[in-house]
Amino acid sequence: MQRIFIILIFILTTGILYSQTNSTYNFLKLDVDARSSAMAGTYTSAENDVNTIFYNPAGLATIGTPQASVGFFKYLLDINSGNAAYTRKIKEYGYFGAGVRFFNYGSFDKYDEESNNLGTFSANDIAVTFGYANKYKGNFSYGISLKFIYSSIDEYKSTAAAFDLGAMYQVPEQKLNFGISILNIGTQLSTYAGTREKLPLDLQVGFNKKMEYLPLTFYFAVSNLTADAEKFIDRFKSIRIGGEFILTDNVFLRIGYNNQQRQDLKTGSSTGISGFSAGLGVSFLDNYRIDYAFNSLGKIGALHRFNLGFVLK
Repeated sequence: MQRIFIILIFILTTGILYSQTNSTYNFLKLDVDARSSAMAGTYTSAENDVNTIFYNPAGLATIGTPQASVGFFKYLLDINSGNAAYTRKIKEYGYFGAGVRFFNYGSFDKYDEESNNLGTFSANDIAVTFGYANKYKGNFSYGISLKFIYSSIDEYKSTAAAFDLGAMYQVPEQKLNFGISILNIGTQLSTYAGTREKLPLDLQVGFNKKMEYLPLTFYFAVSNLTADAEKFIDRFKSIRIGGEFILTDNVFLRIGYNNQQRQDLKTGSSTGISGFSAGLGVSFLDNYRIDYAFNSLGKIGALHRFNLGFVLK
């Protein structure tokens, strides 16, 4: 079993560490739902959550009963975003899921070369994902998801097709999970104006550990391992740390830290609390959960996310 996991890691990582500086559809690199973003996107090894379809499709195979989730968050200025996901096991065929995320960037004034006002235009991004996962001898899970991406800026439009690969290995006796995923492997089907661009390829690895003497699950992940870097060690600047505290049987407190985001948002010598996140989850009526997340962007502002989750029995 360990040998299979090591081989899959080798396949996923070999030959894909190249520059992704010039890429499009960068909204795919942003955190999706409230729970994951409250823990800084450390979801590569997360289990029993339908939104793992956006981070590691292998996580779908850890879900016991059908789940659904819908969410919305207000981004900066007039930017709005939403997400939805659903998954269930179908007999012995495996675990199937679907997810969608979208961004609407608001309206902009449109001018020609002579500064004549031509009205307004808008811009939108959307990605639809279909995932499949299954288990191999209990502790090992694997998954793949296919996604269709559509983007529009005024009359310019672009489409792309991509897939994600993921694997997860669980050690139940130690309450420990390991995960690895490679996201956005694909190509543009049509370009904005004849210029072909790369997709934001992203290799992520991570683990989580439920503490033995604390009501805490600790999460750790490294993302953007395909990014260009002068030194190999610089590839590990995208460290993410998260934690979920069980306050009661129905209330969960979450915190997170995204090192890369903190470095990117640094202005002068001040960073404020950029890169830090926090959130709260409340379960009620057995089948429902509300999640909230706060993500600091330092002096730029902050993001607030909400998600409603359903367990479909």
